[in-house]
Amino acid sequence: MDINKLKFDEKGLIPAIVVDNESGKVLTLAYMNKESLDISLKEKKTCFWSRSRQELWLKGETSGNYQHIQSITADCDGDALVVKVKKDGPACHTGSDSCFFEEILGTPVNDDFAVADLYKLLLGRKKDMPEGSYTSYLFEKGIDKILKKVGEECTEVIIASKADDKKETIYEVADLMYHVMVMMVEMGISVDDVMTELASRHVIDHKVKQEKMTK
Repeated sequence: MDINKLKFDEKGLIPAIVVDNESGKVLTLAYMNKESLDISLKEKKTCFWSRSRQELWLKGETSGNYQHIQSITADCDGDALVVKVKKDGPACHTGSDSCFFEEILGTPVNDDFAVADLYKLLLGRKKDMPEGSYTSYLFEKGIDKILKKVGEECTEVIIASKADDKKETIYEVADLMYHVMVMMVEMGISVDDVMTELASRHVIDHKVKQEKMTK
């Protein structure tokens, strides 16, 4: 979309919903004007217009918690943006991961957990190798031990699924995911590597569906 077609309000602003590219969590709602959007596109970091201070605000300039832009998408009316980012730290000035944490309606969920956070934890375990840690034990034993555990957990998932035991299957899938991520860390495979591969398959699948529909 041509950014010149975006619809800024009477104050020259457009709302920007900032989303964590890895977890999908909404981080904050801020506003951009044309100048801050131009800076964001050029620097590939979020830059907003501060309505309270009436000045440009490059997120992370003082705190170090930069937000590296992965994509920007406009809504159907062109009057709102979704900005997906990789963040260097908390999005909220309170130190919270997200500015949205005050529950008004709904069942509270564990929004603090994300696959990316688990991956970072595993990276830390491999680097520091804390004594008594099961993860450290796996890294110490090496890839053969890790792969053995991945195989065992695959079998446990199959057994639980075959028994139509949903609770047990969830438990075993969690175990499998953990051990697969240990394997990823050991092999130097990132979560982004896997997500990129999945995204490429989605494009291929979409093209195949289109081809079938035109025949």
